[in-house]
Amino acid sequence: MARTLSRIAHEILERNPDARRLALVGVRSRGVPLARRLARLIGEVAGAEPAVGALDIALYRDDFTSLAAQPITKGTDIVFSLDGRTVVLVDDVLFTGRTVRAAIDQLIDFGRPARIELAVLVDRGHRELPIRADYVGRVLATSQQEAVQVLVQEEDGRDEVVLTRRARTKPPARPAPKLARRKRKAVSRRQRRTR
Repeated sequence: MARTLSRIAHEILERNPDARRLALVGVRSRGVPLARRLARLIGEVAGAEPAVGALDIALYRDDFTSLAAQPITKGTDIVFSLDGRTVVLVDDVLFTGRTVRAAIDQLIDFGRPARIELAVLVDRGHRELPIRADYVGRVLATSQQEAVQVLVQEEDGRDEVVLTRRARTKPPARPAPKLARRKRKAVSRRQRRTR
């Protein structure tokens, strides 16, 4: 993970040489520590760290009403102006693109950045919206039945990317053959009675 983040930091700096006009905004929760690490790495090379913020998109999601009656929010922390800056949104996993869409909606409410770019540690595909990352750590080919979880030292005590298979829900069982025959007989008796 350290090597991947170092590569992403160098790529960001190549496109944006003036770190003072740059802001890294992490999407809660794993995007925030990743944004802080990237800012430190950029600061080591450029001599100045970009501004770092945190974005809580809970109320901007298009599915928040189906997640819980009262969404749990952890708070947005952007204490600098976004106007005229290049803002790099940082997230752990890019999947359908809906999280990024919600994050962009919220960023626009805070100001008018010169440009918004996207950095993700893992791109797992299966996009539902036309969103593409500018900086990608790893591309993982996954199925819909798999889940990608990023663990970071700051939140989980270790750095790791975990790929797991989701448990499948079983389709409803078909009626037993004897029961099906009984139902057919009962229906035919009813039909005879109604004639």
